[in-house]
Amino acid sequence: MSNLPVTERTRVRRHPERGSQELALIYQILDEAYLCHVAFVHEGQPVVLPMAYARVEDRIYLHGSSKNHMLNALADGVPVCVEVTLLDGLVFARSQFSHSMNYRSVVAFGSAERVSEPEPKRAALSALCDRLAPGRSREARAPTPQELTATLVLAVPIHEASAKRRSGPPLDKQDDLAWPCWAGVLPFEQRLGVPEHDPRLAAGTGLSGAIEQLARSSSR
Repeated sequence: MSNLPVTERTRVRRHPERGSQELALIYQILDEAYLCHVAFVHEGQPVVLPMAYARVEDRIYLHGSSKNHMLNALADGVPVCVEVTLLDGLVFARSQFSHSMNYRSVVAFGSAERVSEPEPKRAALSALCDRLAPGRSREARAPTPQELTATLVLAVPIHEASAKRRSGPPLDKQDDLAWPCWAGVLPFEQRLGVPEHDPRLAAGTGLSGAIEQLARSSSR
């Protein structure tokens, strides 16, 4: 898999050795995270929205209400930045200055494209559903024509993006190594808990295959 070109917006200036334009790494991070932050300027005001998303090939799909004024501004071509971060560990150093975090992140720049045709729109919404649990779109009811009309689907091409990551122990200065306090990394994990049944669930309805598989994989 090829690398994306380095641009002025994606060039990693602080710790450039941690940056990468490798598409395989960018896709891996996007496919592991669940939440992204979408940043843009709306009517002169910076805005950041936390949103669910799904990656399909070289597109990041977002969705919301078709009446959402800000998302419609994105659909009209307002420049956008999409960011995701995976927190892997808290890094405790001997000096306050050298405390840090281990992480993997992706920042993508571009313009969103409105997905209007019914079949691509349905496919994008199925991908968003399957992002929560693979195969879930085959278990849940598909959107009605009215629900499809009420939903705005946007696609952000992954053409200008970079990844950045930090791993390993703290980077204390040589003079601080004798300081008498613990130093190291506390790994950080995000895990799913025990499924909580909807109180209105029909009697005798057990976990569906997609949810059971997701819960099982998370408990390993």
